Amino acid sequence: MDPNSGKKHLINRLSPEQLRERLANESFKRTTVSFYRYVIIDNPYEMRDMLFYMWNKWQCYGRIYLAKEGINAQMSVPDHYWQDFQEHLHSLPQFKNVPFKIAVEDNGQSFLKLQIKVRQKIVADGLTPEEYDVTNVGKHLTAREWNNAMDDGAIVIDMRNHYESEIGRFDNAILPDAETFKEELPEVVDKLKGKEEQKILLYCTGGVRCEKTSAYLKHHGFSDVNQLLGGIIDYSRQVETEKIENKFIGKNFVFDNRLGERISNDIISHCHQCGSPCDVHTNCANKKCNLLFIQCDKCKAQYDRCCGDDCQSFILAPPAERKELEQRLIFKRGKRFHKPEQSA
Repeated sequence: MDPNSGKKHLINRLSPEQLRERLANESFKRTTVSFYRYVIIDNPYEMRDMLFYMWNKWQCYGRIYLAKEGINAQMSVPDHYWQDFQEHLHSLPQFKNVPFKIAVEDNGQSFLKLQIKVRQKIVADGLTPEEYDVTNVGKHLTAREWNNAMDDGAIVIDMRNHYESEIGRFDNAILPDAETFKEELPEVVDKLKGKEEQKILLYCTGGVRCEKTSAYLKHHGFSDVNQLLGGIIDYSRQVETEKIENKFIGKNFVFDNRLGERISNDIISHCHQCGSPCDVHTNCANKKCNLLFIQCDKCKAQYDRCCGDDCQSFILAPPAERKELEQRLIFKRGKRFHKPEQSA
């Protein structure tokens, strides 16, 4: 049974077109913020409904996951409601003084609607409770401490997926070839075999994946596990505030409509169609494909925002011909993300 059944005021009822129009007509500014916390939530469904009621009233948008193990949130909050939002969240015992990571680049278009979903875990990891202990995690390093540890030769691990690290990363980091966090965890342990006594540095977007990874590595016998405080988002803020060296090159991939925020001016990736320098992700305009890939402006115009000829032929075809084309043409069904070695 749908847990939201009968809750007319606790779910979104607008179409995508209506949502985009609503956002375009706003006359106020928004702040994109992310936060997480591992904490016991006895009744996540009750928490979900309460948060939705309050945040919807304040015109907050975003994607939030709740579970018995905690919260993982990426949100867009109207600036005139920011104080209300912050005070209310921090008034809840489970989220008292939860730290916020404010977006580096923000056009106010990060989210179209409010989605709060209850899940088994706030980050899908495929682990059993016996494989980690979130009360025994790695040491959190400030940006300055992180830079010093890198200079001293510590092993750096990117705990994000391949399409994220493709557009931005710390130099010389180990980059797992994975599309999901669940795939990444065993791969990282395998890559680190024999290095249990060495200093390990973990980083991700905002810190939530590193929190669980550090606990997982400690469970597997790694003694000196460290994680970047606040992830890449807060690292960028600390670098700017404290005027220290920025060791992150390129863009930070984000899971909202922006798809990325620039941390340095370096462009380290290439258009998946023509190979020219580019670090702008897009989804194929053919919704039956919807592949996430990197596309430059020239190819965007040439292929009508599609990942290839077949998808372009499909979206340009008259509606009456599409059913036949769909059966004949090859779409990248089952593939969510482009890999550089794959043909566009």
